[in-house]
Amino acid sequence: MRIWATSTGNFRQTLDWLKGATSKMYDILDKYGERGVEALEKATPKFTSLASSSWGYEIEGSNGSYKLVFHNYDIEGGYNVAILIQYGHGTGTGGYVTGRDFINPALQPIFDDLAEELWKELTK
Repeated sequence: MRIWATSTGNFRQTLDWLKGATSKMYDILDKYGERGVEALEKATPKFTSLASSSWGYEIEGSNGSYKLVFHNYDIEGGYNVAILIQYGHGTGTGGYVTGRDFINPALQPIFDDLAEELWKELTK
C-alpha cells in the first residue's frame, strides 16, 4: 500500500505573520522589562539605595527565540548584592545572614501579565 501526498503553494503568509509577531514580541518584552525593573526597585530591601537603583534588563534573541533577562549591577567585594540578599551569605566574622526572597514575589505578577499578553498577541 502506498500513500502519496503533494502540496502546492508556499508558506509566505505564515512567514510574514511570524515576522510581524516577532517584532511585536520584542515590544511587549520591552514593556514588561521596564515594569520588572520598577517592581524590583520597589521590592529590593533598602540597606543602601545602590542595590535597589542598580536594576536593568536586556532582551536577548537569536533564531526566533527571545529571553527577558534582569540584571543587578551592584557588585561589592566581587559579589552581586542582590543575590546575597536573595539567597543569604556568610559574614566576615563567621556569622550568617539569612536570605530574603524578594525577587520572585516582585516578578511573578509581571511574568503572569507578560504570558497573558503574549498569548493574546499570538492568538489574535
